[in-house]
Amino acid sequence: MNGCRRQKGSFIADRRGAVALEMPFIFLFMMVTLLIPISDMAIAGFQFISAWEALRAFGQTIQYTPPPDVTSASSWQTTALAKADSAFPITSIQLICGASACATGNTASPKYYSYSTTITLAPMVLRPALCTSTNTNHCSFTLTYTERFQ
Repeated sequence: MNGCRRQKGSFIADRRGAVALEMPFIFLFMMVTLLIPISDMAIAGFQFISAWEALRAFGQTIQYTPPPDVTSASSWQTTALAKADSAFPITSIQLICGASACATGNTASPKYYSYSTTITLAPMVLRPALCTSTNTNHCSFTLTYTERFQ
């Protein structure tokens, strides 16, 4: 009987079960303060990289088919925009000659394509850090890309 009391006393003094009771609180703290914000940043990073690569790929696609006439390139722009990635749509292309838009009186070199796409983020935790808009559901960013063609 005395040996049984000694063993029970040693378990109470050992307190091995305290870790099992604290673990759910520690796990919840780690999820909320570390893993969810990191996942917000990872999702934003993947979307940014995907959009940037879609812009680069579109630039490489149209690099080899420059417009025949930079002053009236509307039919060329329609054909070129059809080649854009549907996940990151490009609505318009601007042709830049020198420092301003190409026009009848301006055909200066160098000549550039300028176009953009928009990405939309819906962060769970880092909304104040990633979004500057007041929309509570999502925030959008526009990425502009320029590619020289002459």
